[in-house]
Amino acid sequence: MAGSHYIIRGGVEGRERLRILARVMQSSTHSLLHRAGIRPGMSCLEIGCGGGDLAFDMARMVGPAGRVVGTDIDEAKLGLARKESAELQLNNIDFQFQDITTTDPEGEFDLIHARFVLTHLMDPAQALTRMRRALRKGGVVVVEDIDFRGYFCYPESPAFWRYVELYTETVRRRGADPSIGPRLPSLLADAGFSDVQMNIVQPAGTKGEVKLLTPLTMENIADAVVAEGLADVEEIEGLVTRLYEHARTDGTIGCTPRIVEAWGRQQS
Repeated sequence: MAGSHYIIRGGVEGRERLRILARVMQSSTHSLLHRAGIRPGMSCLEIGCGGGDLAFDMARMVGPAGRVVGTDIDEAKLGLARKESAELQLNNIDFQFQDITTTDPEGEFDLIHARFVLTHLMDPAQALTRMRRALRKGGVVVVEDIDFRGYFCYPESPAFWRYVELYTETVRRRGADPSIGPRLPSLLADAGFSDVQMNIVQPAGTKGEVKLLTPLTMENIADAVVAEGLADVEEIEGLVTRLYEHARTDGTIGCTPRIVEAWGRQQS
């Protein structure tokens, strides 16, 4: 089944988590896209667009002379994205159901971006090859992905480390890599991209929405964790409660996993 490799809950519930994630990541991803060369008039593809938050921003960056195509494997999220883009009167954006693991993207693009997609794929190299074929000569691919080994919290929390263990093992059992981030530059080079560059970011804070991402993600991987037999519902509910308590306590630190940004050019 398409998307069976993906461990995070979809639909409306998953959409709300992605909305918070997009706000937390907005500053660093915008900076990355500008360093990679996004500009007005470009044709861009956003793979794994979810509810469309970043695709909306990209549509504003490329302006009315440009266009953005957002693809995802979750029809519920795509429906929400189409509705919201209409409300925002963004006429240079289109949302399509498409699975990068089985289908080449349609069209030619100046820039392709994928955030937190490759970590869920059994064959990320194949996905990058498909992206490369969809780029015009001189086009750029931009990927962001996680390194779960770089996660931390303060103060120490047994519930936090149990969450890290459950997330990591669930992804591995689905045949994917929860710490793919450091592999991105070599994956890009092996896929035939040139001028490969990288950077590392890790949003963190003692207040704000970044602190909610850990308990929200634990909630949204619950079905996959149970399906893999790694924990029962009772344990997960207890973990979620303790993770929210940690997030809502003044002075505690919450963060995303360490994130590797990498980008490279299509020269042939």
